[in-house]
Amino acid sequence: MSVTRIASRYAKSLLDLAVEQNKLDTVVKDIESFKRMLENRDLFLMIKSPIINTTKKLSIFKELFEGKCDELTYSFYKIILNKGRDAFLPEIADEFIEQYRASQSISTVKLTTATELSEEALNKIKAKLVASSITKKDVEILTAVDPALIGGYVVEIGDKLYDASVAHKLNKLKKEFS
Repeated sequence: MSVTRIASRYAKSLLDLAVEQNKLDTVVKDIESFKRMLENRDLFLMIKSPIINTTKKLSIFKELFEGKCDELTYSFYKIILNKGRDAFLPEIADEFIEQYRASQSISTVKLTTATELSEEALNKIKAKLVASSITKKDVEILTAVDPALIGGYVVEIGDKLYDASVAHKLNKLKKEFS
């Protein structure tokens, strides 16, 4: 079975269970916290390692999560570990967040600008995106700064890209004149 299919099935199970037990917001926060923890290379490699046995992983997860996250989330981790699907935990977490966003009609927009934007500017952009037909009813904006853009911005919504940067326009002019 493919990684995508495995991740999708386990993520859907957790999402359905969280909704059923009225713990969706808590579980989402736990999974987002877990994703941030995965930025630690040692933890990520430990989870992916086929050499470290399940008993050792369970004891590590007990130290990291027991009493520090919702019991539903912790039980889910234990089930994944006992089923031998621990190497798929990062993908399951990613898929869970994607399914959560889809179920809550949240669009993720990546906005890259040449300089840092003010909170006011971000709110105006968010309002325009919500009012458009391009996004769903709610928008989550992930910002990045890339001085190489010179000015303007680049917006990514799903598989669509809108490049209104000065660097892009200069490249277009350069191609036209060569």
